[in-house]
Amino acid sequence: MSTAPAPPDVPPFQIQTLIAGVKNARCGCALGSEIYIGCDNGQLIRFALQAESPDKLESYREMSRQNLPGDKPVDEIVVLPSLYRALVFSDHQIHFYTLPTLDPVPLSVIKPLRHVQAFAVDHAQLKRPVPPPSAPISSLEPVDFCVIKRSSIALYSLRDRLFYQKEIPLPNGGTLARRCGQYLCIADKTQYNIVDLANAQLIELMPISQAPVPFNGAPGICVTNDQPTAAEFLILSWTGASTLGVFINNAGDPVRGTLEWPDHPRSVVLDGPYIAALLPNRTIEIHSLETQTIQQVVSAPHDDAEARIMLSAALNAYLVPSTQKADKMRKVKISLLRPQTT
Repeated sequence: MSTAPAPPDVPPFQIQTLIAGVKNARCGCALGSEIYIGCDNGQLIRFALQAESPDKLESYREMSRQNLPGDKPVDEIVVLPSLYRALVFSDHQIHFYTLPTLDPVPLSVIKPLRHVQAFAVDHAQLKRPVPPPSAPISSLEPVDFCVIKRSSIALYSLRDRLFYQKEIPLPNGGTLARRCGQYLCIADKTQYNIVDLANAQLIELMPISQAPVPFNGAPGICVTNDQPTAAEFLILSWTGASTLGVFINNAGDPVRGTLEWPDHPRSVVLDGPYIAALLPNRTIEIHSLETQTIQQVVSAPHDDAEARIMLSAALNAYLVPSTQKADKMRKVKISLLRPQTT
């Protein structure tokens, strides 16, 4: 459970502070040399990696700050690199912004989606690379996503504009969802389900909590295989004494092994080949996806009781300033004249 093996020479993960002093931070994501932060007061903050001078190490600096309409908390930011777009979820609405500047898409082009309980972008399409800057957005491949409403699932496709596809009844609604191709893994108030979006079929999986007493934790889902014909999800279920992580394929069958945590994780993400889970004590447990064994425990921070409120996976990678690189790069004198020989 929480007992890690002897640490390897180079651990899978290391902690490095990229941005400090952001108040009311609620969610965030990173892409390339940009970091986007959403706050409790409705602020969206953009940071970019820059250097003051050639002699100083690059660092993330604030580039812009703006407020969402209504100043409501920002619940989630999802970046779509292949379309230069970001979806910002706040106050049951999805707002559309451009990357990397975080300028709002004009309302005459795309209006916010309302009455949203949760949403899920096709995981494989999230990993599409950034296209050439010269490519017009109308020529790019669209990105598909689902909007979970109180009693239905609405399917959309986004490119230069937003295209509505269809709606599927979902009587129990949903609070959290992850999509892989035509399959949607969704949690309602009590249990997990798999929805086949192409055939509008639902498969019941397992309860969010197996304990007989009330459970105050949140469901957890992450995509662990995004192949179109072999979708796979990890779902978390509280037993009353620990939380189990069960891998489920698109047919609803268990695969791989089982993970276990001593408490119910606040957040769980895939950073292949590892599964990272943030626990209530603010430690981060790292498991191997292939063997399900624990590989590392990142200790809780000592300086800030509110640190580590969530984990966010950067599917298209991001840049981290290297202090080791700065230490090794020093000015040296080089003679441009060949020494005289006798």
